[in-house]
Amino acid sequence: MTDSPLRRFAAFAIALLAFALPAAAEPLRINTGVGAPYIQTDHKGFLDLLVPEIFRRVGIDAKAVGYAASERAMINANNGVDDGVAMRIKGLEANYPNLVRVDEKIIDNDFVAYSIRHRFDTTGFDALKPYQVGYIIGWKVFEAPLRSAPAVTLVQDANQLFTLLEKERIDVVLFERWQGNWLIRERKLPAQLLLPPLVTTEMYMYLHKKHAHLLGRVAEALRAAKADGSYRRIHERTLPRLDGR
Repeated sequence: MTDSPLRRFAAFAIALLAFALPAAAEPLRINTGVGAPYIQTDHKGFLDLLVPEIFRRVGIDAKAVGYAASERAMINANNGVDDGVAMRIKGLEANYPNLVRVDEKIIDNDFVAYSIRHRFDTTGFDALKPYQVGYIIGWKVFEAPLRSAPAVTLVQDANQLFTLLEKERIDVVLFERWQGNWLIRERKLPAQLLLPPLVTTEMYMYLHKKHAHLLGRVAEALRAAKADGSYRRIHERTLPRLDGR
């Protein structure tokens, strides 16, 4: 077969077109330091389903990415390794200046205490003073109230936290209600949820500042999902009230 000028031109044109076409964009990585039932290995957790749904509405592929260490999730989002963080309290901008907040809450979280041997009303952080208390590094909601507490143990992740409780090396663990109920059920711990919640707070998504132009569209997409029932269906499917309360 002869290598005609026309054939060579066609081959050159195809090669040129291949270089000119943009590569398929990778999904945005919206990370989290929380675990099941928010993010699960089967990708059927609350954030596993909600994050892609919200960004689908603005024409962008996105996925929720989990980290065992909460602080690592924050650092990676702030440094632009990931594109944002899925579920955090207000005010992170003070410590993570590269993050900007989406102005529509993701969920209300109850931050609560669990104990095996002790039963008392958690009417405030002062109620914890007689006890050895543990929580995860990077959980800002507990940092300021417990800064001067006499007996606090900081750990890297939920597994360490609930292992210390199980072995009774600490008296009380502080955690988020949905995840705590899940872990106690999965580990078959004889621990009890202490009420009322120490803190109930609105949780927000943050994006790295390179995506600041998306803030309004993402907020509107989240509001629309709440209005049309999509958000409620995801919530009911993934966040059963495991403590029956």
